[in-house]
Amino acid sequence: MTKRGNKRKSLSCHSEGVEVECTPTDCIQQCSPHRKHLLTRGKENEDNQFVIARRPRRRREITSGLSWDHLPDELLLKIFFCLPLQELLKMASVCKRWHRLVFDESLWQSVDLEGLTHMGSALQHVLKTGVRRLRCPRAFVEDLQFTSARPLQVVQMDLSSSIIPVSALERIISSCTQLQDLSLEGLQLSDTIIHSLAKNSNLEQLNISGCSGFSFGALEEMLKSCQRIVQLNISWCDFTSDHVKCVVHNVSSCVTHLNLSGYRENLTLDEIKVLVSRCQMIHTLDLSDSTLLMADSFPVLAQLKHLLHLSLSRCYHIHPAALSDLAQKIPSLFMLDVFGLINDGHLPALKKEMPNVSINSRPFSTIARPTPAGRTMSQYSDCTMWNQRCRLRVRL
Repeated sequence: MTKRGNKRKSLSCHSEGVEVECTPTDCIQQCSPHRKHLLTRGKENEDNQFVIARRPRRRREITSGLSWDHLPDELLLKIFFCLPLQELLKMASVCKRWHRLVFDESLWQSVDLEGLTHMGSALQHVLKTGVRRLRCPRAFVEDLQFTSARPLQVVQMDLSSSIIPVSALERIISSCTQLQDLSLEGLQLSDTIIHSLAKNSNLEQLNISGCSGFSFGALEEMLKSCQRIVQLNISWCDFTSDHVKCVVHNVSSCVTHLNLSGYRENLTLDEIKVLVSRCQMIHTLDLSDSTLLMADSFPVLAQLKHLLHLSLSRCYHIHPAALSDLAQKIPSLFMLDVFGLINDGHLPALKKEMPNVSINSRPFSTIARPTPAGRTMSQYSDCTMWNQRCRLRVRL
């Protein structure tokens, strides 16, 4: 064949690839020596046959190579597991199958919604995915039309410092039965919410610091039911003396970290005696701002053989000179917070008298808090919840 003929044949092949819509599989089939259903036209094509490849209207089955449609669900789920939240949501719009897989429970076990503007609809949707670890602090939820036919699977949840209607919070908590770690710091609660918490007998860490709106009767029922609590932050709540008595008489005897600060004239020496006799395993105890406590409480506190960290900040009836005896009375003591009792001038002298005790090193309580206050910005930016990060996060 002449060079001119070869050139004509080459051009015809290129023009065929441009003018005819072909998939990679079609190109392979057309280049194959075993061609079927070839249609020739005109005598001028006897040397160089003009081939017309017809595509059926239905999508032809791919006979070689790989297709996303042929991948099993298990493999697609592993691929989706590597995607960040925003990209994962985009995958849901590809097709019905991918939409179903994107919202599979295995992908939504751990979610962080902090920073999301429209929190109501997102929170409602995430709760239905079977989420087990939910971080949603400082959220603003106008309303939440949430109803669940089955109990939620949430094990850890942080709603600290959020603005959320009591009715919406009641619907969420009433559907929870497997909670182990919960923070509702600063929220308005109700007896219904506290009664619902009583169903979570596996609670180990509970932070309801600064909460209000529930009776001591509901609190008593919850504390009696949740006897596995080891960390309880129940400071600065809207409590009466009956509430405080309820706590010291009913808190779990296996509690190791307890924050009872902020009950100025409602926490007396008698309550401390009851607490110490019942809860011998306490490691960290915060009694700050209890203005009725005096140095006569030290022999009682000395009965806590495992006490490592004691906070007596702003307990103004305790004379500063009596603090030096704490190291001898409580040999296990490792940290002592006495903010407001010792001025900066006398602090070096107290540290010299108590060389084995770290004094005023923790201005903020970390008890039962998912993200303890007082961290540096680099530490806080990791957005951990009880020392673990959530896999799916909103990135702004």
